[in-house]
Amino acid sequence: MRRAGRTAAEVLRLTAAEVKAGISTAEIDRRAAELIRERGCTSAFLGYRNFPGTICISLNDEVVHGIGRASRILRDGDIVKIDVGIFQDGWVGDNALTIPVGEVPAETWRLLQAAEDSLDAAISLARHNGSLRDLCGAVEKVVTRRGFSVVRQFVGHGVGRRLHEEPQVPNWADPGIRTKLKAGMILAIEPMINAGRGKTRTLADNWTAVTIDGKASAHFEHTVLVTHGDPEILTARERLTQPLEESGGG
Repeated sequence: MRRAGRTAAEVLRLTAAEVKAGISTAEIDRRAAELIRERGCTSAFLGYRNFPGTICISLNDEVVHGIGRASRILRDGDIVKIDVGIFQDGWVGDNALTIPVGEVPAETWRLLQAAEDSLDAAISLARHNGSLRDLCGAVEKVVTRRGFSVVRQFVGHGVGRRLHEEPQVPNWADPGIRTKLKAGMILAIEPMINAGRGKTRTLADNWTAVTIDGKASAHFEHTVLVTHGDPEILTARERLTQPLEESGGG
């Protein structure tokens, strides 16, 4: 899992470097396919329930599960969510981030920062005998304090030999969660954060989820190993945004 995580992070970093105004999302998907193939890996997404893309690539109000298309050309001011999942030697690495194209408004940066900070807050609680519910709730606490909302139609998940394993990892403190975290568990923690309402709808392609109000959405994800001490981020990378110091409180 460590090796698969490192490779997934490398593919994501190199794919993200392709993001620029004038390129199509189909070209970015093709580049990701090359990077995955060069490393002797396969996409964990391609063919999953007939998904047609190598990666998920979603723009602006698209939340997750966007499909690379020749007709989708990036423009200055867009934000691009890239989600990379791979199989390497039978193990999964899964990670995502949101990249701005050129200059974006300050409010967009606030959205990206809130999403990335909420991911860090959740990861900090991935410790042996910790509460999964507290980990999930940490995302919503950060996000709602900043004036944004979490998506409830999609959640994170356990990960290992299969892309989606138990437990589910929502981005809010679901009262039904009773799971205690144990050292050795590996979670794909992935806040999906909307600038407006948290609700989404799915487009006619049966995959691309968009915000119900047309406002922007951000998505960040890491594969994380629960330990007796500090959590281990298997898909470690540099942060996109500067973390915002928050005061304590409810």
